[in-house]
Amino acid sequence: MLLLHLSDVNEASWAEAFAKALAPYPVVRRGDDFDPADVRYMFVWKPKPDAFDGMSGLEAILSLGAGVDALLKHPNLPADVPVVRFVDEDLSQRMSDYVVAHVAMHHRLYTRFRRDQKARRWSQLYPPSASQSTVGIMGLGVLGQDAARRLAPLGFTLRGWSRTAKTIEGMTCFSGAGSFQDFLQGTDILVNLLPLTPETTGILSYETFRALRHGQLEGGPVIINAARGGHQREADIVRALGDGTLGAASLDVFEVEPLPPESPLWDLENCYITPHIAAISDEKSGVRYFSQIVRDHLKGKPLINVVDRHRGY
Repeated sequence: MLLLHLSDVNEASWAEAFAKALAPYPVVRRGDDFDPADVRYMFVWKPKPDAFDGMSGLEAILSLGAGVDALLKHPNLPADVPVVRFVDEDLSQRMSDYVVAHVAMHHRLYTRFRRDQKARRWSQLYPPSASQSTVGIMGLGVLGQDAARRLAPLGFTLRGWSRTAKTIEGMTCFSGAGSFQDFLQGTDILVNLLPLTPETTGILSYETFRALRHGQLEGGPVIINAARGGHQREADIVRALGDGTLGAASLDVFEVEPLPPESPLWDLENCYITPHIAAISDEKSGVRYFSQIVRDHLKGKPLINVVDRHRGY
């Protein structure tokens, strides 16, 4: 039996789609009449505190979100049940669309020219070629690698940083804490696509911003955060945007969401705010992906994309 436990999304629509995709395999929702001990698979998003009560036969937890940091903090998450994360081409495409759009915007000095337009000032300043701007991507998992593949044909110089060593064609790769400063010092536009773990919490800090390359991109280096709000220290971002340590920032995620009206980020002309919309888990692709995982597992095949709880992703 597959149980859906979804908050803040249309659970009924997802349940109907799963029932059609898995028929005749039983699919139930919270509130339906079922024995919790019969649940083998659980599809979750923001599960309630009692979500896993009585699930003695649970064999896999399927996470709607690509990031699982919040799920792993659930106080009653079964310790011995594998968690499967959502890996999807559509989600990766959407995230890369966001990254490419904001990288190109900052590379073409949008903040500078928008300021000139408001001042009715004709001031010709030619942006550098793409090859003269270095984009540094933090996080070289599925999302980070997809973003790199889509940026490469545009001519940007690419570098990446990850917890473990990676080899990616067309990119200079760095790994581990010991190489973090070297990675930052050659980066003009910093893109964060890291998973949120205790080690990466608060990584977008004033110290990080100061280490970025200055003098290459007019106005100063730029950050783009489309991962998790827990990665950033917003007081540090405000300070850096105000004193020139950063030239601009694109933020899709925040320490508190929705972003409070009193946040000073709203008023900064060099801060571009989007309401956590960079990428979304699409129902059609999600049902297709997880239904196949359930069918394969019922046939005895191993689960794919299982979260390493020690790493946090």
